[in-house]
Amino acid sequence: MNRRVVVTGLGVISAVGKNPQAFFDNLMQGHSGIRRLQFDAPEKLAVRIGAPVENFNAADHFNKIQMTSIERFSQFALIAAEQAMQDAQLSLSDVEKSRTGVYMGSCQGGTATLENGYRELFQHPNPRIRPLTVPLSMNNAAASHISIKYHLQGPNLTFATACASSAIALGEAYRQIKHGYTDVMLAGGTEAMLTSGAMMAWDALRTLAKEDLHDASASCKPFAKNRSGLVLGEGAAVLILEEAGRAVKRGAKIYAELAGYDCSSDAKHITQADATGQARTMQNALRDANLQPQDIHYINAHGTATLAGDIEETKAIKQVFGAQAGNTPISSTKSMHGHLMGATGAVEFMAALLALHHQSVPPTINLHEPDPACDLDYVPNLARTGVRLEAVMSNSFAFGGSNSVLVAKRFVAVL
Repeated sequence: MNRRVVVTGLGVISAVGKNPQAFFDNLMQGHSGIRRLQFDAPEKLAVRIGAPVENFNAADHFNKIQMTSIERFSQFALIAAEQAMQDAQLSLSDVEKSRTGVYMGSCQGGTATLENGYRELFQHPNPRIRPLTVPLSMNNAAASHISIKYHLQGPNLTFATACASSAIALGEAYRQIKHGYTDVMLAGGTEAMLTSGAMMAWDALRTLAKEDLHDASASCKPFAKNRSGLVLGEGAAVLILEEAGRAVKRGAKIYAELAGYDCSSDAKHITQADATGQARTMQNALRDANLQPQDIHYINAHGTATLAGDIEETKAIKQVFGAQAGNTPISSTKSMHGHLMGATGAVEFMAALLALHHQSVPPTINLHEPDPACDLDYVPNLARTGVRLEAVMSNSFAFGGSNSVLVAKRFVAVL
């Protein structure tokens, strides 16, 4: 059984917008959500920049009991899921709820809860650990809270595959519907790891960007000659995936058809990117979508702004797209919303979907002097409107060698 899968609802909370419209508007305007972070002991941190969800007040969304029993990363997921449900105007019968599931991606779950627990354990002679530490911090908490809130009884899984987590969550949710196991899926990712411990761990790996001394918000520079690394971000994105016939029958607004997906492993190195594995994943996703490279009119790149990663992705795109590579608009929206780790694939796929929906391409900002080894059309600094887009691709390439690629196209109903 091969059924078509469409996207009927979007929800997002990020450093550049707390709903899909604000999110895409700010991307198109080149607004950066990256800034200096406030920590209790900033002197311990060599790198102090990130992309936080600013002015977030949990009390605007949750009651006092929920605020103590639902961690920040799960709160983000619930807010994004509520937006997506409302956007899709999704109403499910009891029978339909048994065929609706939740797939989410998250690398580290409740980072702040774990960090606070360890701080209590190692800094106090008589530590008192919060009784809810485990259910607050477990990676699957966000997906479980969504499932409980909407009484969704289908498959409930959380993927922890580094930066590819939520892209894989979306792809596997697509397969659930495509092969007839479910009819509707809520899928995406969430992350909230802007803590001092997480920042120090990533800095120890020498992957974080140096702060731009002239403008902290310009610190992430994908594909630029002067790029220095990634910038951590936080937030969540949730999409409603639905069997196409069901969506058409109920008169749903359809953003696009999720037409192709693949995930694979480089099987080479735990941290180093590999163009061959990335190219293989793109080719397989195109094959799944029954599309050719020339059919893709925009790529949302993984584009982390690491020295080696951007070059390897450029090589991979050239391997797959050949002569067409230089004519395909590509952008890294991480330059604005940062790297949301487990949530980044879903956030970027949403950016690609909205580009398709609005026939407009967001830019890669801070790209004033391209790296000669990154010589493709990375849509530098300024967005493009009025662009003909029929199909788009979103790349997610993770530590561990996990690669995931999603392909979406404009939905045309078959009469």
